[in-house]
Amino acid sequence: MTELTIGVDIGGTNILAGVVTPTGEIVATTRRATDPSDPTQIEEAVAEAVAELMASYEVAGVGVAAAGFVSADRRKLLFAPNIAWRDHPLADRLEALIGHPVVIENDANAAAWAEYRFGNGAGTTEMVMLTLGTGLGGAVISNGQLVRGAFGAAAELGHVKIVPDGHVCGCGQRGCWEAYASGTALARAAQRFAYEYIPAAKTMLDQAAGQPLTGAHVGAAARLGDPAALGLLAEFGRWLGYGMATLTAVTDPEVFVIGGGITTAAGDLILPTAREHYLANLSGRGYRGEPAILTAKLANNAGIIGAADSARTPAAQPVHA
Repeated sequence: MTELTIGVDIGGTNILAGVVTPTGEIVATTRRATDPSDPTQIEEAVAEAVAELMASYEVAGVGVAAAGFVSADRRKLLFAPNIAWRDHPLADRLEALIGHPVVIENDANAAAWAEYRFGNGAGTTEMVMLTLGTGLGGAVISNGQLVRGAFGAAAELGHVKIVPDGHVCGCGQRGCWEAYASGTALARAAQRFAYEYIPAAKTMLDQAAGQPLTGAHVGAAARLGDPAALGLLAEFGRWLGYGMATLTAVTDPEVFVIGGGITTAAGDLILPTAREHYLANLSGRGYRGEPAILTAKLANNAGIIGAADSARTPAAQPVHA
């Protein structure tokens, strides 16, 4: 019986699929462009990518990672913020197209599971992962299992409220952590700064070259030593550390693993400040263990590795090998 599985990571504008071994090695990949406004096209693109890989490899199952609330049995997309999936039987629909067993996993959960099994969470039993991208994704592993909650929507860490009546979040609520520590939040802070202090924002605006300021422009300006950009990243780190300290009061992890595009682009500029403010806000410091804070090892491949590994454990709660 084959031990290979396929992992599929559904992004906003494309999907990445790969054949993965039981040790987390990717042996083949393929990519498809997708239209987030057309859920049927996304499903067809997933099926095409899987069919391409299955033409060369015999696989036992398929795991699909997607942003949104996934049912506890990993069969439905209950709610997706960027795709029109609402209480959607995604596993059933993909199985009909693919002809192989499919499990659905939240994208942050999939990335966390990959880091836990094969990355910088390996060897622990209590881990929190944060993914700093357009939003702030999160996942919690406790006692060697992904924490899913009663309805499958646990560990939406970006929507922990940290500022009463604070900035509006994309979820429609106010004061969510994501509204202060995400790529969207960093871009908004940069745009606000540039509007108020145009001369001081010159380096960032030069990086943008006439386009709206993004987190990538802030990071590029910071690497040139721009004080305004460095200040924005320091503020980002402050909010990141503050939220991590709050999470520690609930989860008490051995390690925080920090991934996502913002981490890749500017993690070395953000995490020192995050550590500083994390420790400053950690209750009981000096009388409790302090978790390590590490960057993710598997980078952009974590989604397909975690999804593929989840496909090997069809029960709702994966168990660490």
